Amino acid sequence: MDIKLTSQDGKRLHAAIQRFVAEEYGETLGELRAATFLTFCLKEIGPTIYNQAIADAQACIQERVTDLENICFAEEDSYWKRDGKKAAVRRPLG
Repeated sequence: MDIKLTSQDGKRLHAAIQRFVAEEYGETLGELRAATFLTFCLKEIGPTIYNQAIADAQACIQERVTDLENICFAEEDSYWKRDGKKAAVRRPLG
């Protein structure tokens, strides 16, 4: 799976890579090298990060689905009381 970036995001990330290399290593990195490094990261590292994000999202959704029984539970057989008599109908006053 290829991770696609918008042109704006690509430029922003190129600048971030260039700044990082300059500050950490004292080297100047041109636009082409920054773009090549970003492409490498997206192809080599990106899928691992993407897969972990999907696994995290699945775990979160599964937790919510599992909890549905507690959140969305409706009492059954509520029309008749347990002794077989009809439950009292409550009407608002006024």
